[in-house]
Amino acid sequence: MSSAATVPAASRVGRRGQVAAWALWDWGSASFNAVMVTFVFGTYLASDAFGPDERGTAWLSTATALAGVVIALTAPAMGRRADGTGRRRLWLGLTTGAVIACTAACFWVTPEESSLLLGVSLIALGTVFFEFAEVHVNAILVQISTPATIGRVSGVGWGAGYLGGIVLLLLVYVGFVSGDAHWFGVTEQDALNIRVVALVAAAWFLVFAIPVLVAVPEPPAARAEDGHQRAESFLEAYRGLGRTLARLWREDRDTLRFLVASAVFRDGVGAVFVYGAILGTTVFGIDAGDVILFAIVANVVAALGAFVGGRLDDALGPRRVILGSLGALVLTCLVLWVASGPAAFWAGGLVLCLFVGPVQSASRAFLGRATPVERAGEVFGLYATTGRAVGFITPALVSAALALVPDNRVVIPVIAGVLVVGGALLVRVPEPRQAR
Repeated sequence: MSSAATVPAASRVGRRGQVAAWALWDWGSASFNAVMVTFVFGTYLASDAFGPDERGTAWLSTATALAGVVIALTAPAMGRRADGTGRRRLWLGLTTGAVIACTAACFWVTPEESSLLLGVSLIALGTVFFEFAEVHVNAILVQISTPATIGRVSGVGWGAGYLGGIVLLLLVYVGFVSGDAHWFGVTEQDALNIRVVALVAAAWFLVFAIPVLVAVPEPPAARAEDGHQRAESFLEAYRGLGRTLARLWREDRDTLRFLVASAVFRDGVGAVFVYGAILGTTVFGIDAGDVILFAIVANVVAALGAFVGGRLDDALGPRRVILGSLGALVLTCLVLWVASGPAAFWAGGLVLCLFVGPVQSASRAFLGRATPVERAGEVFGLYATTGRAVGFITPALVSAALALVPDNRVVIPVIAGVLVVGGALLVRVPEPRQAR
């Protein structure tokens, strides 16, 4: 039996410590996603300090797209090599360290056109290393959970990430962004207050990334077909990846179908955050200054959804949680499509955030249930790749829709349509078979 009830008490205590250490990585990682990419440093790079004609936004979009291509082409091979050596923790440490270094280096991005290339390059490179690190973090989920607990453990990780983002955003907003006087006498000359945020974000990630590197042991190395430890070059890893895909096609097409379905509905879910602030200000009339307030409340609600969704995942199965959450998201989108006013945005937007967390958490748990420990890095690398490979769908559909109907409100049914397609693809996939 694999139930948590059969695990000795001392083992359960040790595993809870590993789960807490693992979740702290998600808590710390919000420093890159929430602070650097989305709300603070990304906004700084998009400002007119780096040139006219939305140059910063255009350069940042291009760099991010190039980073996505690199991730899509290399993530599965990186995960497979980590599986083969049994040194997942080492690779997590190296890739996390690279993200922290890129974050800290943003301190030298001064507000002048000549610094724009450095800024967007650091964010793009940090994004690549972050996705590599997340492949290993997702794979560790399979190590530290059982089939009976993987849903709630995944939910704890997602929830910790949302809450960590809230706490750090509040700290940097109060300490360095809002008002005229900032902590430690930091001034706004040469955007020093914004550049210092990069150092704070790097230190935050460093502190909270250390526990998982100490508490979670290395997994057993994956074995080749002859039983020996698998040692591959990158080229051999790609060949092995091809064999893995062929094997999945022959023996486990449900996993392949899930990878495709999840890539589609994750693209739609991601669009909720990408276009949320834009729709709030341009369609529903909320004040620009209230966007960060909404972001904080939305992250609290999303964290709550992730925690509750994790519990439901273990009780009902991830497929039901995902489909139910997707249904609620589509229904809310349809209501928002015909609604208007700030109150409607706050109510509808928070409902959307409540169901985003369970979709993200249960998707990771779904794949974890179907994945053996020794192959988790490779499979979660495929998870990253498929997500990046279809990441153009919603933006392309939004662009086409706006060309036909030049009204930002049309974005709402486009997102709903992508979610419907992803859910329809998932309907064909049964609940995952336990691989452990």
